[in-house]
Amino acid sequence: MLAPIMGEPSTSPSDGGADSRGRLALRVMPMPKDTNPYGSVFGGVILSYIDQAGFIEARRHGLHRWVTVAIDRVEFKQPVGVGDVVNLYARTVRQGRTSVTVEVDVEAERYGSAHVVHVTAARLVMVATDDQGRAIPFTRSTAATETRAGGEQTGVQQGQEQP
Repeated sequence: MLAPIMGEPSTSPSDGGADSRGRLALRVMPMPKDTNPYGSVFGGVILSYIDQAGFIEARRHGLHRWVTVAIDRVEFKQPVGVGDVVNLYARTVRQGRTSVTVEVDVEAERYGSAHVVHVTAARLVMVATDDQGRAIPFTRSTAATETRAGGEQTGVQQGQEQP
C-alpha cells in the first residue's frame, strides 16, 4: 500500500478509499493554458473537472454510458492557480432507477506550501443511457467492479436508495 500524499488523509481499503468527503475521484495539476491573464484557473476548467469526477463516481454503479443532466449552483470560494494540485472527491448521495446524484468537493493544494483550501462543491445528476441517448434503468445488484493493483477485484459500494 502506498503512503498518503502530503495533505491527503489516509483511507482504509475496506471502505473503497472513501472518507467523509467521498472517494478521491480525480487529481489534476492545471497548466498555464487553463488560466486567465491574471493567473487564475478558468471556472469552466474547474467545472469540467467536476463533471469528470461525477462521471467517475457514477460509473461505479454500472459500466455503461452516463451523461450529466444537471449541476447545481457552483460558487467558487478560493481561486486555483498554476501549480496547485486540485483534488476532487465524489460520493453518491442518491440512487434512482435511471440516475444517481453525486456530490463533488473540490480542494486545492497550494503550490509551494501544500496548504489545502476548499475551492467549491457541486451536486450533479448523472443518468445512465443507451446508445441512442435514452435513459435506461441500471441494476444496483450488478455493480461495477474495480481491479486493484495485483489483480484483486472488489465490488463497488452502493449508495442508499431514496425515493
